[in-house]
Amino acid sequence: MGPLVTQPLDPVNPPAQPSRFAYQARRHLPERIIQWILFLAAFSAVTVTIAIVVILVYESLGFFRHVSLWDFLTDTQWTPLFSDKHFGILPLVAGTLVTTFVALAVSVPLGTVIAIYLSEFASHSVREIVKPFLELLSGVPTIVYGYFALLFVTPLLQLFLPDLPGFNMLSAGLVMGIMIIPYVASVSEDAMRAVPMHIREGSYAMGATRFQTAIRVVTPAATSGLVAAYILGISRAVGETMVVAVAAGTQPNLTWNPLEGAATISAYIVQVSLGDLPHGSLEYQTIFAAGLVLLLMTLAFNVVGHLLRKRFREAY
Repeated sequence: MGPLVTQPLDPVNPPAQPSRFAYQARRHLPERIIQWILFLAAFSAVTVTIAIVVILVYESLGFFRHVSLWDFLTDTQWTPLFSDKHFGILPLVAGTLVTTFVALAVSVPLGTVIAIYLSEFASHSVREIVKPFLELLSGVPTIVYGYFALLFVTPLLQLFLPDLPGFNMLSAGLVMGIMIIPYVASVSEDAMRAVPMHIREGSYAMGATRFQTAIRVVTPAATSGLVAAYILGISRAVGETMVVAVAAGTQPNLTWNPLEGAATISAYIVQVSLGDLPHGSLEYQTIFAAGLVLLLMTLAFNVVGHLLRKRFREAY
């Protein structure tokens, strides 16, 4: 093997060395690309939300040029598709709130109890079996829930309430509550499992039982997460469409009695959207005014939920 021959270095023109800054730029380029992709994803969500609000406000302004805001908020009749036109949103708001509260009366206690059991009492194998079934409930199409309420729950309720009409808010609310249980139970369980284990151990060291620890220690410590779960359930119930459209009826009726039928805001929007009303007409613009009210209701519930979460988080 011959001797190693090296090229002599030219002191006048030394070989070019890669720039330190260029190396750093190439090194951080993939990270910057990922950051921009994440930024665009977040920005697109904000842009879509702003676009929805702008469209609702713009179309609603055209509606309120012909209908006064006072009549819209105080009139007790909603008949924009009849010859005697009234544009009072109260019947639709009442139907939406009644079905929502019936749904919460089912989903909040059952979802909380399921969350306490899965978090504090269930074994790992039981949890792995129950959780997929809960997720399966949330994956069932809402139209299936609607016909389940109309064809099964309503006849079942009529066995105990013979005067119950075929379309009523009670059966729609009950089925909506069943549909919301997975959301409430899943978020509530995550909040309870996030409670540090040393808090439970301290309760056990003071002589508390497992049930007392779950009810008096873990649940209060997870209150902010429970409130978030409840607000998520409220938002889901307020915006539900197909269940109430199929089971609660489409006749606007200002009533707070869940045994009667009534239309909700989302059901009315579906009813008009599937009709033959000309685009730009006053009757067509009512869906944007109703949609704006629905958006404000959901926003109000979320703001209240945020304030409650902040308050309980500071308390604990």
